[in-house]
Amino acid sequence: MKSSWWKILCIALLFYTVIMGFLGPVPRLPILNEGIRNLYFHVPMWFGMMIILGISVVYSIKYLRNPRPENDDIAVESAYTGILFGALGLVTGMIWARFTWGAWWVSDPKLNGAAIAMLIYCAYLVLRNSLEDEGQRARISAIYNIFAFSTLVPLLFILPRMTDSLHPGNGGNPGFNVYDQAKFLRPVFYPAVIAWTLLGLWVTQLHVRVRKLQRIAEEKSEAVAS
Repeated sequence: MKSSWWKILCIALLFYTVIMGFLGPVPRLPILNEGIRNLYFHVPMWFGMMIILGISVVYSIKYLRNPRPENDDIAVESAYTGILFGALGLVTGMIWARFTWGAWWVSDPKLNGAAIAMLIYCAYLVLRNSLEDEGQRARISAIYNIFAFSTLVPLLFILPRMTDSLHPGNGGNPGFNVYDQAKFLRPVFYPAVIAWTLLGLWVTQLHVRVRKLQRIAEEKSEAVAS
């Protein structure tokens, strides 16, 4: 029970996020209207993605320094979860764009940067599955993972601030602080970030356990065969 406290917290915060996200009070904003509720889903998913992909990079570096299968397991499963969160972030962002800007996709540097970043990580999946040797696959994918994360930061956080962007806080647009965020949005937004991040860590942990069990089963079958 002591080791599961964060899972209970995750479930509680997810319920709170969903309930407040759909039923809680929000500021009445021009153009955004009720679409501001997506702030509790779209943005926290991207926060969770960045944190989980950051963990993936850390364990890729650890694998290059100490090539243990456990390090590779955490690196690759964190990358998978981060890519999933990135895909969900793109979908929720497209829905938000449809009701705010009138189109599912617009020529916005942050949207285009996010799409490019996800394509780079999709190439990581292709690279990972194209190599048969386990050690080579882990080494090369670890190096590529570091490269992928190093491109993610400028694509999402640097370039959109240097050019015109429709996103709040980018390209000269004001952030949500000017929209009375303290009263309506922050009490739900920050718990939402924690909730989605914990959910991503939980999913990653489960997949890492499955990968370890698969390795143990393979080792036992090889031992029996020999």
